[in-house]
Amino acid sequence: MPGSKKMSGSKNKYLRTGEDGITRCWWGSEPLDYRHYHDEEWGRPETDDFRLFEKICLEGFQSGLSWLTILRKRENFREAFDDFNFNKVACFDDKSVTRLLQNEGIVRHRGKIEATINNAHRALEVVDEFGSLASYIWQWQPTSTEPHIGKGEWDYPHPAITETSKGLSKDLKKRGWKFFGPTTAYAFMQAMGLVNDHIEGCVSHKIVEELSAGL
Repeated sequence: MPGSKKMSGSKNKYLRTGEDGITRCWWGSEPLDYRHYHDEEWGRPETDDFRLFEKICLEGFQSGLSWLTILRKRENFREAFDDFNFNKVACFDDKSVTRLLQNEGIVRHRGKIEATINNAHRALEVVDEFGSLASYIWQWQPTSTEPHIGKGEWDYPHPAITETSKGLSKDLKKRGWKFFGPTTAYAFMQAMGLVNDHIEGCVSHKIVEELSAGL
C-alpha cells in the first residue's frame, strides 16, 4: 500500500472524503497522482502478463524509496524497459545496463536494473511451465483473510506480510527471482487485486469486489 500516514477527518479514520464528494481509502485522496492510481488501478484484478511483470519490477525499484517517486517515473521506466515486455527485456545485455545507468528518468541502481533483466529470464521460465505469468501468479490468491505476521499491528487495518506473501516470495526466490521479499509480495498482491484491501466504505471496495467475482 502506498505511504504509511493515516488521514483523519471522517468517522472512519481509514477513509477520507475528497472535495469531489468521493470517499476513498485514507491514502488515495491526495496528491492527485495517488488519487488516479487508487481510483483506476490499485486493487483491480490484473491478468496481463506484462503489467504483472511491471509491478514486480517496480516494487523492487521502490525499495528504500516512496511509491510516489516510482509512480511519477513510471512512464520513463516503461520506455526504458520496452513497456516491461519480458520477452524483450530478457535480451538486454551489459550495454543495456550501461545505457540504463545513464538514464536520469529512472532509478539508476545497478542491482535493481540487473535484477529486472534477471527476472525477465525467470518470467520466461514461468511462462514455459504455466502457460502465462498470470496463471502462476493467480494460483497465489488467498481464499480468506490472513492475519498480520512479524511486525505486529500497524496503523492501518491490513497486514504487511502474510503466510501467502511469504510463500509467494519464497517460491519466486527458489525460481531465481530477485528483489521480491514477503513485504514486497504483499504490496504486489494488494495492487494487482489478489486481495481486496480497499477499506469498506471506499468507493473502490465494491467495484473491486465485483471485478474479482467476475474472474
